[in-house]
Amino acid sequence: MSLPKVTFIVAASENNAIGKGNQMPWHLPNDFKYFKAKTMDHTIVMGRKTFDSIGKALPGRRNIIITRQNDFKAEDVDVANSIQDVLNYCRDEKEIFIIGGAEIFKQSFPLAKEILLTRVHTQIEGADAFFPDLPESEWILESQDKHSKDDKHKFDYTFEVYKRK
Repeated sequence: MSLPKVTFIVAASENNAIGKGNQMPWHLPNDFKYFKAKTMDHTIVMGRKTFDSIGKALPGRRNIIITRQNDFKAEDVDVANSIQDVLNYCRDEKEIFIIGGAEIFKQSFPLAKEILLTRVHTQIEGADAFFPDLPESEWILESQDKHSKDDKHKFDYTFEVYKRK
């Protein structure tokens, strides 16, 4: 019995914004496809606000919601009160994906071994949720896959993979 590998998967602007008014501040269909391909058949972990912004459990994945609300219930999700609870629930899994939001990333940051970051090449003014900075002393950029904006993607973006040193 061992702990699962904790991987973050997130899209963040150049100023590390990940949310504005409990919504993603962009629509990037290829990022959604990337997210789905990486997380399908795995456990995804999110805070209640992130779950509320999505509106439902994501199919084909075990959804775990972290909340302090003891009476929280939603269809097709498991509920946890802490990151430690999540690790206990997932101890037989190889890898879990933390998908947000800002507070959950902050709480679980020391546990992350890998970060799948979609860097959205824009600055988001008025954002209210941010991804933590990645200190170069702790993280190494392992790969980048750059994409230009087009009819379906308002911004340039880069899929980046970071590994903890």
